[in-house]
Amino acid sequence: MPDRSPTTSEEPGSQPPISARSAVSIASAVRAGTVRAVDVTTDALDRIERLDRALSAFAEVWDERALECAREVDARIDAGEHLPLAGVPIGVKGRHGLRTAGPLLAAGCVPVGATSVPGPGTPWQTWGAGRYGRTVNPWRRDRTPGGSSAGSAAAVGAGLVPLATGNDGAGSVRIPAAWCGVVGLKVTNGRFPTTDPTGLMAPGVLTRRVADAAAYWGVMTGGTRPRTPEPAIPPEPAAPTALWSPDLGFASPDPEVVAVAHAATVRLAEAGVVRLVDTEHPFRFADTEHPFRLADTVHPFRLEDPAPAWLALRRPEADPSPTAAVHIRAVNDRRLAALFDRTRLLLTPTAPTPPHGHEGPGDRYSTALTWAFNLSGHPAISIPAGFGPDGCPVGLHLVAAHGREASLLAVAEAAEGVLGPWTPATCTRI
Repeated sequence: MPDRSPTTSEEPGSQPPISARSAVSIASAVRAGTVRAVDVTTDALDRIERLDRALSAFAEVWDERALECAREVDARIDAGEHLPLAGVPIGVKGRHGLRTAGPLLAAGCVPVGATSVPGPGTPWQTWGAGRYGRTVNPWRRDRTPGGSSAGSAAAVGAGLVPLATGNDGAGSVRIPAAWCGVVGLKVTNGRFPTTDPTGLMAPGVLTRRVADAAAYWGVMTGGTRPRTPEPAIPPEPAAPTALWSPDLGFASPDPEVVAVAHAATVRLAEAGVVRLVDTEHPFRFADTEHPFRLADTVHPFRLEDPAPAWLALRRPEADPSPTAAVHIRAVNDRRLAALFDRTRLLLTPTAPTPPHGHEGPGDRYSTALTWAFNLSGHPAISIPAGFGPDGCPVGLHLVAAHGREASLLAVAEAAEGVLGPWTPATCTRI
């Protein structure tokens, strides 16, 4: 079996540098005055300089700009300003990532560089092009980190920064999070502004700790309740109910991936984090032959394969007759609405395969288990579930009803207490 140590290089047993600690821990230290934002930023830049040549997680590093920003953060702290993410070094996805990072900068984050994304003309999105070439997976450099938030996931997974931004149009936050062994949150579609005219893209974040993803959510929402109305769900006597699905009824995930994600799900149920509903319990869904008519029979939970609907939206010129795609989307929306009327969470593996090599993904869609929720708009998070036989991380995918990010994060944080901790101390040998 391959070595499960990520490809980084610190002394075994050494304490992680301040820049590699959690975002919440860094911000607390900067606010308390026990460390300066400039020192955290200098440490992060030094770490990137030493380690990124092997990872190629960054497309650009902004040394002078980052130090200037850190000095401004220190001045704001000295003036008595409360900054929830004071001095936290972050990566932003792509060279134009600062356009959507305004709330994070206002909260005290220090952007240290632009993380890698796929190069122009790339026929597939599960890789990144950084300063030193292709971006590698911090656990196995012969494997991709996933994409398109490739550099963000690799940088967080290797402990270069505790938080990096991403966006997710088909799984571009959640898939690299799963393959790099970090946390990846996709928010409810439409919750934050996006330039994507199809509505498939939603902003997101990659972190090592769920509390850091929750801090991102708090900053981005300004502490206000989501505008999306929360569905009425009856109170539950104990843990939130959850339905486990290995394949959503249509995908063909690798058995090894399913086994790891399912084992993590069982551990969460045994620990009382979730209460699993019977996977054979019937739900009443739209008739597959007549998508707009309720069936007289009931079926185990499954979705229609979202690929035709997603592709019709993204590439309308390739589908002059989108009727079938409209039907697929309508059927899945109804099935998900029925599901979340009955249970709080849907759990699946995040990706159907382990991370592939740098030659490409072949004919398998890594998005098979994620892009349905870009079409439906539901919030979702990937958390580390364990390791596959290849030594690479496997993700557990949690999906919640529209606007339920706070509940989703609460369950994920409880899961971290059972499956974690997921810290950069295990990501210290590039």
